[in-house]
Amino acid sequence: MIAYVTVGADDIARARRFYSAFLPTLDYGLEEGPEGLSYALPVAPGRSPVLPDFYVKPTFDGRPASAGNGAMVAFEARSQRQVRDLHAAALVAGGTDEGQPGFRPSYGPHFYVGYLRDPQGNKIALFSSDPNEPGRDD
Repeated sequence: MIAYVTVGADDIARARRFYSAFLPTLDYGLEEGPEGLSYALPVAPGRSPVLPDFYVKPTFDGRPASAGNGAMVAFEARSQRQVRDLHAAALVAGGTDEGQPGFRPSYGPHFYVGYLRDPQGNKIALFSSDPNEPGRDD
């Protein structure tokens, strides 16, 4: 299991604006400190944390943050509509479009996805694969 994912950011305020446009809707809570942003899912009393956590941090070596070539973080939405809504909110919050929400011929008939870049250039996917919603071939 993946415990956490970290992306680098040179401008934490811009990153907060971007990620806070959609992660709270997916139930992630935010803790902010001098080391950056920590987004985590809620933990019920007596239960183990729901992983993975998502961190946005300045680089440890002090050099500029850079996006990984081929790296992407995907967040699961509850519906196709939520994918569209969150993709639009993230664009307004400073993201750039890397692929409008929709079905892709390479994936299964219910995999609905939109792609973005955060202000630092990290690639983000928002997807839904609910078999109870209309699929690509419906």
